[in-house]
Amino acid sequence: MLRGLIITMRPQQWIKNVLVAAAPLAAGTILQPGTAGRTVLAFVVFCMAASSLYCANDVWDAAADRHHPRKRLRPVASGALSPRAAVIAAVLLAGAALAIATPNPLRLVIGCYLAINLAYSAGLKNQPVIELAIVASGFLLRAIAGGPATGIPLSQWFLIVAAFGSLFIVTGKRLSEILQVGDAVGVTRPILASYTVSYLRMVAGVSVAVTVTAYGLWAFEVGADRSGPSWAAISIAPFVIALLRFLLLVDAGTAQEPEQILIHDHVLQALGVLWLLAFSLSVLHV
Repeated sequence: MLRGLIITMRPQQWIKNVLVAAAPLAAGTILQPGTAGRTVLAFVVFCMAASSLYCANDVWDAAADRHHPRKRLRPVASGALSPRAAVIAAVLLAGAALAIATPNPLRLVIGCYLAINLAYSAGLKNQPVIELAIVASGFLLRAIAGGPATGIPLSQWFLIVAAFGSLFIVTGKRLSEILQVGDAVGVTRPILASYTVSYLRMVAGVSVAVTVTAYGLWAFEVGADRSGPSWAAISIAPFVIALLRFLLLVDAGTAQEPEQILIHDHVLQALGVLWLLAFSLSVLHV
């Protein structure tokens, strides 16, 4: 049961919660001891909250998961973990996340994250477009959390990039799943029957276009008052190439799990390092 519970908590997906470091990184304060400690706390809190939702969601989705080629192996769907144990774990993890989340603005973000995603699991996941926005909000709230956790004000450009970048990732997940499951669309995830490949490709195109435009404007704004190399502007190149690389994987139907792509795709890893280097040099005024 313990092994099934750990699998249900999905520790391999905690990598998504690194997004809480986005705001401190953008502000150039990520290495300050106080900021680093509060960022780590935000990361831990989001890991607990996310695992709580994974446990609850697996209980709600158990019947549908049994028809999915991979999800049927999940502990709740396969019977290795009882729904009661999963629900108890979900309640305990959510309560612990809310209890240790400080300051209060971070607790509010965690509360919103839990409430929105519970509403998603309870029924909103069957509403086309709305469900895309809700899943995207999970990534967005992770990126936002770094601000309240560390007291850093969030740039409007940062919020736009985070919002539409999140929508792009989620749309890519849905499109990849449709391309992979083929004739089983609507059985493994009923909401997929509401979308067409052309529609999701259009949404992905629009969201990535807004993301690139907003990031470009943000980068030029960051580098406007600095002498020497415009590292912020230089960072646009690896950022855009990384998005295009992910879009290629989406179109190939292999982008259902972005966190796994990030772990195993060495090209994306190299682009991420180049972007991080260029952006870090910019915010550090090098």
